[in-house]
Amino acid sequence: MTSFFMNPLSLFVFVLYTSCSLLLLLYGMNTYLVLFLYLRKRNAHLESDAATEAQFVQHFADREDLPVVTTQIPLYNEINVAERVIRAVAAIDYPSACHEIQILDDSDDETCALVDQVAADLRAQGHWIEVFRREDRTGYKAGALEAGMAVCKGEYIAIFDSDFIPPADFLRRTLAHLWADENCGMVQARWDHVNQDHSWLTRVQAMGIDGHFVIEQTARNRNGLFMNFCGTAGVWRREAIDDSGGWQHDTVTEDLDLSYRAQMRGWRFHYLPTLRVPAELPPTYSAFKSQQYRWAKGTLQTARKLLPTVWREPMPLFKKLQATVHLTRYGLNLQMALIALLVLPLIATLGESGVWFYRSVLFLSLLVPAAIGPSLGYVVCQYQEHPDVWKQRLAVLPFLLIVGFGICLSNGKAVLAGMFGNDSTFVRTPKAGETSLKSYLVKRDWMPRIEMFFAVYCAFTIAVLCYLGQYALIPFVAVYTLGFGVVGSKGLAEAGI
Repeated sequence: MTSFFMNPLSLFVFVLYTSCSLLLLLYGMNTYLVLFLYLRKRNAHLESDAATEAQFVQHFADREDLPVVTTQIPLYNEINVAERVIRAVAAIDYPSACHEIQILDDSDDETCALVDQVAADLRAQGHWIEVFRREDRTGYKAGALEAGMAVCKGEYIAIFDSDFIPPADFLRRTLAHLWADENCGMVQARWDHVNQDHSWLTRVQAMGIDGHFVIEQTARNRNGLFMNFCGTAGVWRREAIDDSGGWQHDTVTEDLDLSYRAQMRGWRFHYLPTLRVPAELPPTYSAFKSQQYRWAKGTLQTARKLLPTVWREPMPLFKKLQATVHLTRYGLNLQMALIALLVLPLIATLGESGVWFYRSVLFLSLLVPAAIGPSLGYVVCQYQEHPDVWKQRLAVLPFLLIVGFGICLSNGKAVLAGMFGNDSTFVRTPKAGETSLKSYLVKRDWMPRIEMFFAVYCAFTIAVLCYLGQYALIPFVAVYTLGFGVVGSKGLAEAGI
């Protein structure tokens, strides 16, 4: 090993690879902690939530002195799903005279005519519905929400993205918690899925989103940690938005940004895991990657913007550490991409004297625990949510791991853009809807070709490992090979290449 450390190139590769592996291990170990926090408090508020909602049943029944609620529906070229969400919002059980429906329509296609038609129809039925259009899309979704708030009348603001279908009792259940706690600034419902069984890809997304909403959101909220409004399917107290600086559009995750600013101002959030709001999962790999890219980029932008403030705030160290993990978790995609790239050079530079150390310590001690943590979380999630069929549902888990590894290049690029770039262009995820009146395409790029190149590169790495007899690493690299191959080939196919 002495000669190894005297070689600058070998030292650089070794340190970089070890650093990436250690970061993966730290974040992976944190998933065990989050899982523990969830199991400790998973049933903590179920009875009190039900009691709070029951407390205000008569208040709704009397229908006197109910506050005005504004439900905002931000749209941009969503002809496939616009009518569905507007009519679902209109069907929410709340007096029409107190429920302002505000359609924030930035569309520049046939969606405009459809929105006007649906709005006129609902207005004729007695609904209070306004269509608000801007001269330009400054600030994108955040700018639309900001402009809408300047003219809306609501004391409370509900928000639904175009692909969501709120249940009729949504306001009845969420408003109760805002009324019961004057310091509650936001109530977030859980996302559900209308097209989970469309394909293996949608099943994978459903499992991933369920893990976030069942395990992570519950663990954070019930243990007094920072949680985030997820951009939709939630209700804000208007005062909390104003007090926290309003909607800002210097990141592409304006929801996460406002969430942290509001909680640092002392506003409490409440999460309702039993209130499910169905939504559409991206049905194509290009749309899924576009969504993930925006989330990864925006989360790192928010981390860059707010983490210095978080660490200056007088709060427990544990809460600051968990906020740091929460806001930087997408950075793991960059570490994963680097590890895929570095396995082959590491083997070449270590030489025979380093093989034992590399295989037994770096692989077994670092990578395996890091990989098991998230998977265990998904297992617990499925067991909690589907106790009768959880084993069958876990058939999706291997494909979730493959897709997760496969998009690390795209997300890694997003992480770099979020860390070092200032571009806050919001690229919305196209929705297909039930009728698919129009096909919205994601802009083509070179990423599928790069992913296919990495699939070939990892396959060559496996061949080298076989030649050297280092079989322990082959399953690990094989997941990368499959991931890059699946995501890259699907991206090329969808682009017609």
